[in-house]
Amino acid sequence: MNLPIAFEEKMKTLLGVEYEDYLRCYDEPRHYGLRVNTKKISVEDFLKISPWPLTAVPWIPNGFYYDGSMYQPAKHPYYYAGLYYLQEPSAMTPASRLPVNPDDKVLDLCAAPGGKATELGAKLGEDGVLIANDISNSRARGLLKNLELFGIGNMMVISEEPGKLTEFFPEYFDKILIDAPCSGEGMFRKEKKMVKAWEEHGPEFFSKLQRSIITQAAIMLKPGGMLLYSTCTFDSLENEQTIEYLLEKFPEFTICEMDAYEGFAKGRPDETKGNIKDIDKTVRIFPHRMQGEGHYLALLKKEYNERTSGACVSFREEKPLKKIPEELTDFLENVSLKIKSSRLDIREERVYYMPKELPELKGIRFLRSGLLLGEMKKKRFEPSQALAMCLSKDTYRKVLNLSVEDERVIKYLKGETLDVEDLTDRKEKGWYLVCVDDYPLGFGKLSGQTLKNKYLPGWRWQS
Repeated sequence: MNLPIAFEEKMKTLLGVEYEDYLRCYDEPRHYGLRVNTKKISVEDFLKISPWPLTAVPWIPNGFYYDGSMYQPAKHPYYYAGLYYLQEPSAMTPASRLPVNPDDKVLDLCAAPGGKATELGAKLGEDGVLIANDISNSRARGLLKNLELFGIGNMMVISEEPGKLTEFFPEYFDKILIDAPCSGEGMFRKEKKMVKAWEEHGPEFFSKLQRSIITQAAIMLKPGGMLLYSTCTFDSLENEQTIEYLLEKFPEFTICEMDAYEGFAKGRPDETKGNIKDIDKTVRIFPHRMQGEGHYLALLKKEYNERTSGACVSFREEKPLKKIPEELTDFLENVSLKIKSSRLDIREERVYYMPKELPELKGIRFLRSGLLLGEMKKKRFEPSQALAMCLSKDTYRKVLNLSVEDERVIKYLKGETLDVEDLTDRKEKGWYLVCVDDYPLGFGKLSGQTLKNKYLPGWRWQS
């Protein structure tokens, strides 16, 4: 592989005697990774049903390698059930190293396509909330799909400049993850096109963006909160020096230790202007030291001091609906999840279940606020695909549970009508939750001996 001369010289200086080992990694195959969705299934239970041989990623509790030359996990019904996310192993690290509690308010500031946001959301309980933002509206749509596929309902997907968010979320978040746009040097082996992009926009270009983003995030973090900054590049201007810049502008931040792994390399104090000792608590991932692409991570905590504003965010008022439509009430009788009427929000025909303690957000551009339960249509309620993915066979009363070997699984995912002569309670019409090996795929509506397919058209299986 032809690497830019300027990049080679920089890496020689950075790696010293390890440089030749680094070059040799370009002759090795890339690593394919799969991360189990622990919101839906435990790691132990997934390993019992995994259709392929898996090898543990040693520094990620729910991460595994698979042979991408032999297997296609994205073309399996378990993928459509949201049981896992396909992600490069090193890219799993940032979300794994941000300590999220079940009731936290969490921001993923540059979230698309959702690899890190889905893991953050899986860690949250029902009282937490995930705000996932991406400036690109088209990328944010893909982000929304992945969050819904994972069964994450207590979330909001936004598409805004990070600077605008500071107006709505001052000192609001307990945890913030910034997987910053970067020059992508750590991805050169995996994606050769990144080399050309690096030549067009190098570290200097991205450093300005990163400094703007990280200081805006600092404003939105609560005192006592934690921020995880990551890139997939090696350049110290984008890594150690970005953290140094944050510490200069916001001295209330301190660098924290991260859970260690033997393959991690320490951050480089000598790459900062002030030779900051604590920079060695940050982490560099090099592809010649471990089975993953290049990354950088820094975990920081915002301490209390005179700089913290104690800003007070006005929360959205929670008040019970004056009247819940009868057709919605009838449907919810089949759902055993606890749904508080004060968190229901009906906008035009759509019914949403809102997260707790959201700010007033008039004037912000978002794709989804809360869990879309479904739509009111001519005196009937139609449940959404998003709701199906948040349910389980134990939280919805009427279930069609199919084995993964049943040919009707693929037919359902393709949008076809299903023959359900074997369904034992066919006398009870209405909405059924279609599952594969106990895990939901979507809804269907029973009519006689057939189930009308209500699987979302945009999600359907492509042959």
